[in-house]
Amino acid sequence: MTDDFITCDLICKPAPGDREETPNTDKHPEMDQDEPIFSVLNGNRVKRSENKLVADTTASRAAATDGGGATSPAATTSDTESGIFSGECELCVEHEAELDWFCATEQKLICPHCAIVGSCHGHTVTPLAARVTAVRNQLVDVCEKIQLQALRIERFINHTLTIKEQKLQSGASRAREQVLAQVSAAREALEEEEQRLLEEVQREEERVEQCLLTQRAHWSKALANLSQTRSGLVHTLTHSPDAQLATSVQEIAERVEAAEGAGEPCDTEQLSMNPGCSDSKLLRGLWATAVLLGPNAYGSAYLKFDERTVSPLLSLSDDLCTLTFLHKKSRESPPYDPARFDSWPNALGSPSMSSGTHSWVIDVDKSGAFKVGVCYASLERKGSGSQSRLGSNAQSWVLSHYDGEYSFCHAGKSVHLPVVRRPKRIGVLLDWPSETLMFYEPESCAVLHSLTHHFSDPLLLACAVADRSITVVH
Repeated sequence: MTDDFITCDLICKPAPGDREETPNTDKHPEMDQDEPIFSVLNGNRVKRSENKLVADTTASRAAATDGGGATSPAATTSDTESGIFSGECELCVEHEAELDWFCATEQKLICPHCAIVGSCHGHTVTPLAARVTAVRNQLVDVCEKIQLQALRIERFINHTLTIKEQKLQSGASRAREQVLAQVSAAREALEEEEQRLLEEVQREEERVEQCLLTQRAHWSKALANLSQTRSGLVHTLTHSPDAQLATSVQEIAERVEAAEGAGEPCDTEQLSMNPGCSDSKLLRGLWATAVLLGPNAYGSAYLKFDERTVSPLLSLSDDLCTLTFLHKKSRESPPYDPARFDSWPNALGSPSMSSGTHSWVIDVDKSGAFKVGVCYASLERKGSGSQSRLGSNAQSWVLSHYDGEYSFCHAGKSVHLPVVRRPKRIGVLLDWPSETLMFYEPESCAVLHSLTHHFSDPLLLACAVADRSITVVH
């Protein structure tokens, strides 16, 4: 770099008559104002060596200066045409030389003396023309990138977004048709089921009414006969002479026998409406789905196990949501509590439920033997009898899984449940107003078992675990 600057200073000034004959190698082609910037700028990408730039700059400066430092018109014209300077060249304040070099270290224009002996000695310096050329080339690259980006954006707007808009309209149309078709099918099936159920209820109502009319007519006639027989017997008793009364024993016996033949009235199931006439798997499934997945879905977010009720055969997690069956070696004897089960691996939940609609989910994926359901708070807690065993008494209703088989248990009776695949979770739905208890699979909302029962007391969550663990999921 130092050698280059020395060379610049040693170049002799050209003779005055040689100015016009010196070719201007830096002069750019004339630019048309309407010519694109890329074609103009790309034509200026000429890399000149540093020595030639220094020589040309020095020669130009020497040719442009006339003794007293006046600027030659030819030099000014040359600089303007080259595109490097516009107007008069600036001079260095310290050395009064042209600022025709660029210091990359301090990002400013300098003169050759600043680079050799001045404040920018040792810095990275570049001839101004080379710097301008590099900046122009960089601007060309930037403009090209901007143009390409603009083309991509234009293509995205005109092509991609247009196609997406068309697909959106088509997809939305198909979605609407699908919704309308599904709702129409569901509505049609529900209307047919509604009609069928209403007709079934009407037939059941007519049957019971006919039975009631028949019974009413029969017992009204029997009552009239009894009243007539009694009146006759009272008349015989009060108005017959002794001799006639003594000889009327046979007649009195026949009347009494006829009265006793009327029999005793008794209530039968034929006189009550069968609640199963309104039972429908379709309606029950739709109702359960609406309750569980609808916009006003119900849930019991605060349902947990009551640690006072947990059997010593089980352990309860710190969050009161997981029951784990314990092997004999890991069991401990908890303090006595009248609410605790002492023989069966049972535990009850809290709070109790006596109104409204409630649903909760139990994760049973890790257990091969469990019971899930509800019970009355009056369920027996002590002993190994059926009164404290879930599903074996009239105070509990549970879904049981043991040895790969599923069943519903209540009052010692078991109903086998045909489960196609083993559910990882069991959901329980309790609707107090309709007196409905339902067990379902949360993933598919498939109903595993349901029943209608008049619950006379508040119900509690009831579970039993005989293998690994189960968890209340919130």
